[in-house]
Amino acid sequence: MSKRVLTTESGAPVADNQNSATAGVGGPLLLQDQHLLEKLARFNRERIPERVVHARGSGAYGHFEVTDDVTDFTCADFLGTAGARTEVFVRFSTVADSLGGADAVRDPRGFAVKFYTAEGNYDLVGNNTPVFFVQDPVKFPDFIHSQKRDPFTGRQEPDNVWDFWAHSPEATHQVTWLMGDRGIPASYRHMNGYGSHTYQWTNAAGEAFFVKYHFKTNQGVRSLSSEQARELAGRDTASHQTDLLQAIERGVHPSWTLYVQIMPAAEAADYRFNPFDVTKVWPHRDHPLRRVGRLVLDRNPDDVFAEVEQAAFSPNNFVPGIGPSPDKMLQGRLFAYADAQRHRLGVNHTLLAVNAPRATSARNYGRDGLMAPGGRGRAAKNYEPNSYDGPVETGRPLSAPLAVHGHTGTHEAPLHTKDDHFFQAGELYRLMSRDERSRLVANIADGLAQVSRDDVVEKNLAHFHAADPSYGDRVAEAVRALRED
Repeated sequence: MSKRVLTTESGAPVADNQNSATAGVGGPLLLQDQHLLEKLARFNRERIPERVVHARGSGAYGHFEVTDDVTDFTCADFLGTAGARTEVFVRFSTVADSLGGADAVRDPRGFAVKFYTAEGNYDLVGNNTPVFFVQDPVKFPDFIHSQKRDPFTGRQEPDNVWDFWAHSPEATHQVTWLMGDRGIPASYRHMNGYGSHTYQWTNAAGEAFFVKYHFKTNQGVRSLSSEQARELAGRDTASHQTDLLQAIERGVHPSWTLYVQIMPAAEAADYRFNPFDVTKVWPHRDHPLRRVGRLVLDRNPDDVFAEVEQAAFSPNNFVPGIGPSPDKMLQGRLFAYADAQRHRLGVNHTLLAVNAPRATSARNYGRDGLMAPGGRGRAAKNYEPNSYDGPVETGRPLSAPLAVHGHTGTHEAPLHTKDDHFFQAGELYRLMSRDERSRLVANIADGLAQVSRDDVVEKNLAHFHAADPSYGDRVAEAVRALRED
């Protein structure tokens, strides 16, 4: 059986793939060696810009199956019938470190789900934490800069990390969560996922509801201590990738049960705290969890670069029956995520196989740009409206309209009767067992004791004191003990 011929990218056969063309035996290389130049030029461009956040990730395919009727709350087609299945792609990730970082680190985890629905792709882009560090997207770049490697030292600096948190009291809840026992998941399979933000559901009658998503792992929550994580990261930097890949390959398919909390839209204005503040959770006693369905991952990607690295998620990819809320951080992400992918992958990134719709097709007037495919133009018109049977608008909004009022300008988030930066952090601390509190205090003190400025330390201690006096006292004592050693 004859072997297939190796060719250049233009299809020309390659005569010699072992030796470059030279000016005589042992002479300098020739610029005319098209195969060499093409090969080196392509190699130089094999890596695209890595994500600024969520750079290191793993992914898998699977399905989402509806188990419970939620049609009273949303007209989303893929949620309309019990037993209905929708293909999904899920990407997990660490947040702060680069593509070359380790999986087993103390860091939030991205939990992004792409539903390939019959009405288009729906991207639910969340984390493994129900809250976040900041309330306003204008603070997000500064927050990430404080967590990234310092431009001078080239490493993550405790001075930067804790200085930002010292000036951001709203971060206290998430800091308490991150430094606690769930701050380092044992694997991607053993952590919950959350939409984190508040979203809007709209039913067939046009009634609006606000919702929060909770993916509860069916494998049980398992986490690592700081000591276990250091040992695992040193042994296998890709520990979470390894675990996910091998589990699916041997037929152990991880799954999560999706629940939602639902708030009628009319309740939002008078709720005791701002329900659109991503630094806070909705107490379950106010809005109990309602089961929706089951997420199962059962197929690994064939090509990590093509399907995981090039996977592009954007919170503004909604489908009829689902839309945004006034959550300020969510509003910022509606622009920022899609724009980041246009930078990384080009304006045609939605045509890549992992990002393209599967249960329907994209029909619009987009043309040209980097990596534009052939066959989209021909005699078809690239404007709308037209008289040539091109795709037309439906006149049907994806979600219910939101009322707005007041004056334009830069405003702080609206205050509700019990809005507070510290109360829920204190509640979380008081829910912990004695041993959990001890580990939390030790984890915080380990970083805070490395901060060089006393005023930054004191600002952070004031936040923990405001959450719970004993919380602040214990952290202060632990920091003092470490500094005296």
